Amino acid sequence: MTLSLRRYRWSDREAVSELHRTCLAQVGITLGDGVYYEDDIPRINQIYLADRGEFLVGEVEGAGIVAMGGLRRIDDETAEMCRLRVRPDFQRRGFGTRVLDALEGAAVKLGYRMLRGDTTLRQGAALELYRKYGWREVRREERGGLVVVYGEKHLEPHPSTQLAH
Repeated sequence: MTLSLRRYRWSDREAVSELHRTCLAQVGITLGDGVYYEDDIPRINQIYLADRGEFLVGEVEGAGIVAMGGLRRIDDETAEMCRLRVRPDFQRRGFGTRVLDALEGAAVKLGYRMLRGDTTLRQGAALELYRKYGWREVRREERGGLVVVYGEKHLEPHPSTQLAH
């Protein structure tokens, strides 16, 4: 089973919205709990793609979009990795790793030096993935009865952006 990654297209909006809801429901995060939000989903082009960011979807032939993730600009040096999702029946196959790797690579190419992100204690697979790839926890906060874990990762500059000595 092969995952093909590509940039988000407007025609993906409904599939991305459904994947977002499905993955959050899997860990008990629901609309109105103070953690759940989806106001960015209808505006991916504006919020992510048009503002020095990225949004990727992962497809499996015959199954459609099963993974996704976004990179949103915070400031000139920092981006937020968000919406990292893998459909429950496709988890534990390395798809989250593929999306995370691609987004980190995109962040470096876009010139970011820091990535930030958050997840909840209920999203154990996401916490493990972030830790495995060098993210460090910076704080925790309780929201809507859930513990939100905030993390960050310093990025190495892309070789093409470094000056030769």
